[in-house]
Amino acid sequence: MAGILDRFKVNLPEEEEVDVSHRIRAGIIGVGWITEAHVTSLLRCPDVEIVAAAELTEGKAERFFKKFNLDQVKCYRSHKEMLEKEQLDMVSICTPNKVHASCSIDALRAGANVLCEKPMSVTLEEAVEMCRAEKESGKMLSIGFQPRMAENMKLIRRIVQSGELGKVYYIQSGGGRRHGIPTPFGTSFIDKNTAGVGAMGDIGCYSLDMLMNAVGYPKPLTVTGYKSGYFGSQPSYYALHPEYAEKFSVEDFAAGFVRLEGDIVLDFRISWAMHMDTTGDALILGTRGGLRIPSTECWNGSVGGPMKIYHDVAGVQTETVLPYEEEDIGELFYKKVRSFVTAVKKGLPAPVPAREILYNQAIIDGIVRSAEMGHEVEITIPEI
Repeated sequence: MAGILDRFKVNLPEEEEVDVSHRIRAGIIGVGWITEAHVTSLLRCPDVEIVAAAELTEGKAERFFKKFNLDQVKCYRSHKEMLEKEQLDMVSICTPNKVHASCSIDALRAGANVLCEKPMSVTLEEAVEMCRAEKESGKMLSIGFQPRMAENMKLIRRIVQSGELGKVYYIQSGGGRRHGIPTPFGTSFIDKNTAGVGAMGDIGCYSLDMLMNAVGYPKPLTVTGYKSGYFGSQPSYYALHPEYAEKFSVEDFAAGFVRLEGDIVLDFRISWAMHMDTTGDALILGTRGGLRIPSTECWNGSVGGPMKIYHDVAGVQTETVLPYEEEDIGELFYKKVRSFVTAVKKGLPAPVPAREILYNQAIIDGIVRSAEMGHEVEITIPEI
């Protein structure tokens, strides 16, 4: 099988020396738990200076940056005031989901390039407005999908794009969690007023990107969707904070059957909580071969072990095991930030283009609409 595996090998480029003569002025909107990962990664970039941050809660930003000995960071209570007073090259959006769109649009219109945490937005309409703001501003909008940086994920795309699997006609998402509703820092992920969506926006968007990126992000056409919240609404689920159940107002499980352009169907399912260890492995089926992508125990967008190609070799049913690389989540997060900074400095395309994730968001939006209406719905994406 060496000949097959050799076709997917790539020589990783050596890390370029960073030009520190031109430092990027960075701002941050929102000081929550994800902000720490952004700041830690930005501090590893010698060509970046964190100059400002905006956070609604009084004193929260000041306390946060003091932990990093970043007393020079100017803290604001209003992101609009920060954008008005500071000349920023880039802004990281680290707010709750519900205001990803408005903060991103404001930053783009203020002349900053934007790295927005996932999910891109809550609704398709918001995602469209974000893409329009990017186009009108001439700046860059990239979405925070660090799993894209993993070599395993890149290998999935290379295999599909090489034609090794033939014409792809069916893709199935995997993953999900048995007991993983994210409440270690409060209720911002489970309250519709702040999150907008639940498991789909938290980890389901990763499932979609793994598959949609591999097949070239075809346009979604129709979707039949389902969502429920049977676990998160039970006080018994939260051992230490049964009162969280009163705040729970999003989905902890969702599924959808999506028709895509190019005669491809997507079978999607995701879970924060269920009586099962996984909804299954991710699958990509083609006319010449199929790819199995193992899930993980507490799914967060990564590949759970060596992948297999199922194909016929000289008339013999064969399984080819692919090389597997362990993933360091912290390192992937740094690569996400570093690639964005490099793109800003060199005028390169967005590492994770908003125009692609627009389709990702369209699918989530469609599942929500279909589930609420009780029937299949069409997905119509306006011109940008």
